[in-house]
Amino acid sequence: MAIAIIDYGVGNLRSVEKAFTSQGIDAIITRDENELRKAEKLVLLGVGAFGYAMENLRKLGFDQLVREAAASGKPIIGLCVGLQMMFDEGHEFGVHKGLGLLPGKVVKFPEGVRVPHVGWNQVAYSHESGKLPIFRDLPDQSFYYFVHSYYVEPADERCIIGETDYARTFASICGRDNVIGVQFHPEKSQATGLRLLKNFAEL
Repeated sequence: MAIAIIDYGVGNLRSVEKAFTSQGIDAIITRDENELRKAEKLVLLGVGAFGYAMENLRKLGFDQLVREAAASGKPIIGLCVGLQMMFDEGHEFGVHKGLGLLPGKVVKFPEGVRVPHVGWNQVAYSHESGKLPIFRDLPDQSFYYFVHSYYVEPADERCIIGETDYARTFASICGRDNVIGVQFHPEKSQATGLRLLKNFAEL
């Protein structure tokens, strides 16, 4: 099985599954631990509050499964809150522990900034990240669709792959080694989002 979308009760799973299959990519939604471990790649979605998403993931024991998969070198992509969960902690309705795959925290946009940040916005590549396979055939400053009120503050700037401007410049794509996450919704981002998912599948 090529790609498994982790079903832990949070996220728009079907639309992401359809986004993959529309590109001829084998992807399934599952909460079967054996299937998740056998998959070549994992997709971690998330919507809503950081703490709620982490609690659901933890109840099923999938937090440890994701950590083990990341440590083994398996490619993992986090989408929206899925990116946020990859960091050490989230500051939404209290402080909640994340997966700790990437160093840093998740914070709210400052007072006076209209939230949520909704709609199309551009992603500028950081450093030499435009040369990464995940961005094949995706030009710098491509547009993606965002819906979020919180954003990640990486503790290590080297894990910032792409940045977006909304009242301030924030990290919208982060990654390290086999782990990558995006703040936007690829499944809602038309051709650019579908291309990014296809590139992930072909890593």
